Amino acid sequence: MTSPQAAAPGPVAAPSDLGGRTALVTGAAGGIGRACALRLAAAGAKVRAVDRDAAGLEALAASAAGLPGRVEPYVLDLTDLEAAEVAAAGTDVLVNNAGLQHVAPLEEFPPDVFHTVLTVMLEAPFRLVRGALPHMYGQGWGRIVNVSSVHGLRASAYKSAYVAAKHGLEGLSKTAALEGAPHGVTSNCVNPAYVRTPLVQRQLADQARTHGVPEERVLTDVLLRDSAVKRLIEPEEVAEAVAYLCGPQASFVTGTSLVLDGGWTAH
Repeated sequence: MTSPQAAAPGPVAAPSDLGGRTALVTGAAGGIGRACALRLAAAGAKVRAVDRDAAGLEALAASAAGLPGRVEPYVLDLTDLEAAEVAAAGTDVLVNNAGLQHVAPLEEFPPDVFHTVLTVMLEAPFRLVRGALPHMYGQGWGRIVNVSSVHGLRASAYKSAYVAAKHGLEGLSKTAALEGAPHGVTSNCVNPAYVRTPLVQRQLADQARTHGVPEERVLTDVLLRDSAVKRLIEPEEVAEAVAYLCGPQASFVTGTSLVLDGGWTAH
């Protein structure tokens, strides 16, 4: 929809540095989660792919055939917080990625939607971390990667629930980093700007209605307005950042946010 300022990178060869590790990725049926699941499986991990989309998970598992690791579908609605905590038991790598979006002014924002967004994007990550830490602490190693957003660092109008959840996730991630460090567990955020995912595609009509501009102008005039690099980031680029934070080379990186925003926060 735009003339990219720079082409997205091609596929990157994946080292097998997570062999024998079990990873859990939420929101794994599509978008960033799907890319992360495949990337971690390419690095040798057994990936517990969590999503409520059973068909999407089956398609993901089929796509992972032939990789050094494997993908195991795990159908779960993250609003079931008890089940989420149970699902995280025994994992070495936890990638909190699942998210949802609703665009509306604060005075019109549905309270039930606000509650659901915070449940899925903040309370469920807390329960997943809580379920994963005993195993990580017991073995003296673990990796927690929270897929945050540029909206974990900057606010945008009409996205109160999403912005609140991502800001909360940043704080949760830092707390986990401080508590986990003596146990060999790192915790970090990855903060992309707008990613080429169904979640972003669905925003175009919502943003057009809210901002009162034609849909074809939303990408350039709203979503990419503050980005120096005028294109959407690809899910595979985010997955590479996640994989880096999960690998042995990132053992001293914790409590921070790896920003992939095309220069948005440079303003």
